[in-house]
This record gives sequence, C-alpha cells and structure tokens, in this order.
Amino acid sequence: MAKQGQTTINLEGLTIAAREATNTAPAEKGLPPVHLWNPPFCGDLDMRIASDGTWFYMGTPIGRPALVRLFSTILKRENGKHFLVTPVEKVGIRVDDAPFLAVEMNKEAGEHGPLLRFRTDVEDWVPCGAGHRLRFEAAGDGGLTPYLHVRADLWAKVTRALYYDLVDMGEERVVDGQPMFGIESGGEFFTMADAKQVRDAV
Repeated sequence: MAKQGQTTINLEGLTIAAREATNTAPAEKGLPPVHLWNPPFCGDLDMRIASDGTWFYMGTPIGRPALVRLFSTILKRENGKHFLVTPVEKVGIRVDDAPFLAVEMNKEAGEHGPLLRFRTDVEDWVPCGAGHRLRFEAAGDGGLTPYLHVRADLWAKVTRALYYDLVDMGEERVVDGQPMFGIESGGEFFTMADAKQVRDAV
C-alpha cells in the first residue's frame, strides 16, 4: 500500500506511459512537449536522482541506461520541485542536486566565436550560449561548481574534470567596470569569479 502522499503508479506503469508520451515527440528533437502538459498531480514516486547522476527506484539503482534516458525526456521542474509528466499524470521525484550531469565537452569554432558543446549523462548534446547558459556556484571545498542550462528549468552539473578544463580555457575581461575571470562560448561571456580572487588563488 502506498504511503500518504505517494502514488500507486509503479515503475512498469510509468514506463509504459512514458513510452506512449514520447511517441508524441517531434521526430527532429526526440523530446515530448512536456511544457504543454498540465495533468493532475498523482502523488510522489519513490524515485531519486543522486548528486552523481544515478537514478534510484525504491532505493535500487536503475541499471538500464535506455530507461533512464526515457524518464529524462518526461522530466519537468515546477516551483523548485521535479516531476515526471505524461499527458494524463504527474508524479513527484527527488533530485539531490541537478537532474543531469555534463560529462563531456567539445570546443569548436562557432558562428560567434568559440563554442562549447556538452554531452550529458543521458546523451543530450547541448551548445553553450545565450540559450543554454553556464552558471557557477560556490562549492563546499571553496571552489566553484558549474551548471549548464539544458532546457526549461532543468540543469546539468558539470563534472569536476570538465570544471578544471573550463578554468584552463578561462580569461580575464572587464565586466561592468570590474575585472572578471570567465569563459566565452556562443558569443557570450560567462563569469566564474572576480579576477583578483582567481589570481590570488593561483
């Protein structure tokens, strides 16, 4: 029996609903239009995305990458909470940090200068620029943790190894009259920190 506030939907039922929902996705994008769906809330599902990107169902890791990918396509965030959404139902899940990880990065020459492309742990390639911004938050160890905007209000945490690559690529620029250290991509400059703090830390 489901606890109060929990849904009676199980993993098999959700998988079937998710597959049906993805059949409505535009062929060129492969993502269903979750932003158009506003079904009734059916309770919370015992599903969690850990800070290392691992998806758990009832405390057990979901070991099938294709299933994780499927669920990631129906993920939605509203008012700071994450949901899996189909046209007819919405269930809440827990996300420890960001729902995705950025695990690979390529640098190429773009139309507006250098362009960084990131691959997420669910195999989405995201070009970093005005539509997919980088933000940097203070980490517990005194460093910074970068996050990449993937879509809607969903973000990917950039791995520590890629963060060091970003620092190596970084440069100083004057932003609003202040020298800042950051990274350029897609015609945008994303500030990491005050340039003096970076120099003092080196």
